[in-house]
Amino acid sequence: MTAHRPSAEPREAFAHLSGITTRWGDNDVYGHVNNVVYYSWFDTAVNRYLIESGALDIHQGEVIGLVVETQCHYFAPLAFPQSVDAGIRVAHRGRSSVRYEVGLFAQGEPLCAARGHFVHVYVDRSTRRPVSALPPALGAALDRITLSPIPTTP
Repeated sequence: MTAHRPSAEPREAFAHLSGITTRWGDNDVYGHVNNVVYYSWFDTAVNRYLIESGALDIHQGEVIGLVVETQCHYFAPLAFPQSVDAGIRVAHRGRSSVRYEVGLFAQGEPLCAARGHFVHVYVDRSTRRPVSALPPALGAALDRITLSPIPTTP
């Protein structure tokens, strides 16, 4: 059995793009952005989109998303003072969970420098138990970043 080798994807493979500014402290001693920063950018890109779409109220909303899984593949280095574009899309939607895929692009580059995913499980803020269904505003925001129809699982 041959393992699938991940590859860089083009900007068009993602439904929504937003800019991220690198910071001096993002670089490590090797002169490029440290790997842990990429995961922060994943969170930033998705949560910014959800907040700006009115789908997530991080301060008073009854439903919050908790990250339960994350992964990243690196194809080219990024470094301060580059500007980065983060592309996002929904890859899978469950009853209370969503798998987001994220591509990170050096400004002006056609292929992503890194690509990964993370899974949010949406829970009740007070009980921390998974919700029985995603809120309608969240569902509508997810529909806008889903490139092709995907089945939702019960």
